[in-house]
Amino acid sequence: MPTRLTSSRFPRKLLHPVQGKPVILWTAERIREVAPEFPLYFAVDDAELEDCLGAAGYQTVMTRPDHPSGTDRLAEANASVGASAVINVQGDEPLVTGEQIRALAAGLKGGAAMSTLAVRFERPEDFANPNQVKVVRDRAGLALYFSRSPIPFARDQQGQIDVAWLSEHLVYRHLGLYAYTADFLSAFSSLEPGYLEELEKLEQLRAMEHGYKIHVGITDQPTIGIDTPEDVAAFEAALKKI
Repeated sequence: MPTRLTSSRFPRKLLHPVQGKPVILWTAERIREVAPEFPLYFAVDDAELEDCLGAAGYQTVMTRPDHPSGTDRLAEANASVGASAVINVQGDEPLVTGEQIRALAAGLKGGAAMSTLAVRFERPEDFANPNQVKVVRDRAGLALYFSRSPIPFARDQQGQIDVAWLSEHLVYRHLGLYAYTADFLSAFSSLEPGYLEELEKLEQLRAMEHGYKIHVGITDQPTIGIDTPEDVAAFEAALKKI
């Protein structure tokens, strides 16, 4: 898990308390519960995160604070850990499921350098939200593109879609969960940052711009990523249903 303390939209969110527990520990405990078969490491960039996780018994690897992406951070950490493949669950995904984690691992078996997941959109306002990333796939399940813009564009509706349109069309929201082969991970940090990556601020576009294949598995289990303070309320509401 790549973890960093700074965040432009929600500073120090990983240490933000929810019911008295930092977000990062909610995610850590969730992974330990639902996917205990996978060794769990945290690539941290700050002593506060290291202390928080270490006190709870989790393994940490201190990394440089200036990495441009979580994938770069994991590449540095895996140089020490030495895993043959790495699953990347963000520290702000406290409702990730074991099925999703295992699906990420399975996505690498077809020869893709990376795998990730997506879930169908259900609400038009989510499809229009630039903080909810869209992905389109080819017939083999490989990514064609990721964007913050609504894609594919509903031309016949001039882009004005509703719930009925979403229920009839395969339109997917990307979940920020990944798996990588070790070879790709070690190569990624040396790749020149991509033009599209810089525009969209989506690190997976760097891999695509350099010709790497990304498998996109489909899940029916949406997660609640905590990207903004408003997302905390959604997570607290979800906790009441568990």
